[in-house]
Amino acid sequence: MEVVLGEEAQEELIHLPPSVNARMLEVFKRLESWPSVSGAKALKGDLSGQYRIRTGDYRIRFKVEQGRILVLQVGHRDGFYE
Repeated sequence: MEVVLGEEAQEELIHLPPSVNARMLEVFKRLESWPSVSGAKALKGDLSGQYRIRTGDYRIRFKVEQGRILVLQVGHRDGFYE
């Protein structure tokens, strides 16, 4: 499945440390095999219909639409869902 980064996620990815950026790219690669991705969790409430996956203290929020994965947000867990 194709993984596409939204504008916000692209901007956030640029500002991450290089080591974290590399880990994020590995997670994006894993997401290509959706739905058989381990560690993805469905979100609830206002974020219903979206998922999150983590790598260390960092999170990736995404949704599945029209046969692709749209990455909406990447960042540190502190304040990630605010």
